[in-house]
Amino acid sequence: MSARTVVFLRHGRTEYNAAMRLQGQVDIPLDAVGHWQAEQGARSLAAAHSPTLVVASDLTRAAETAGYYGKATGLPVSLDERLRERGFGEWEGMTGEELSERWPDEYAAWRRGEEPARAGAESRADVAARMVAAVTEHADALDEKDTLVVVSHGAAITLAITAMLGLDPTGWRGISGLNNVHWSQLQRSGANAYPSWRLVAHNVGADFSLDEWSSGPDWIFQPTSA
Repeated sequence: MSARTVVFLRHGRTEYNAAMRLQGQVDIPLDAVGHWQAEQGARSLAAAHSPTLVVASDLTRAAETAGYYGKATGLPVSLDERLRERGFGEWEGMTGEELSERWPDEYAAWRRGEEPARAGAESRADVAARMVAAVTEHADALDEKDTLVVVSHGAAITLAITAMLGLDPTGWRGISGLNNVHWSQLQRSGANAYPSWRLVAHNVGADFSLDEWSSGPDWIFQPTSA
């Protein structure tokens, strides 16, 4: 038996997201906007899906986001380090401009879709393999009517979805990334069908304009009175 539905949820905004820095596996918490996104997104996702199990990356930004969803649904959250973001080695914490200056050839190759091997980055294939292994293990512990919610990271989720759709995660780049606290839904295909999963929704979020969602409401930045 296995869960019929898997929902991937990306974590909320961090200071690195706001500064356009490559996060990788640097363990950064949510910023104020990220906490607001996580709370609002949790309510919307809870209204759209009735989860059976919630598992999350053990990196703080994902665990914090999952905590809001767990509170909204009344479910505990399990952490799994296999759901971490792709590691980017020496590149972690840097902006695109900094990468272009220090590693011009490698950065240009990465932007073309190649692997930044010399930077010590984790390969796409390895990320996809650990993500799919984790999702499969958790899904297979559930019933065919159940829903698994996985709280993870942008690159990791994209690679997992690509692999679960039977596509090559090392070269196929046809799935766009997720905005912060947006989700994608996969549904199990019929018996003996290939691929085993179908993508039925992608990059879905709470009902806010993307500009407001990315920057947060004005009240977040208003000073509190003593």
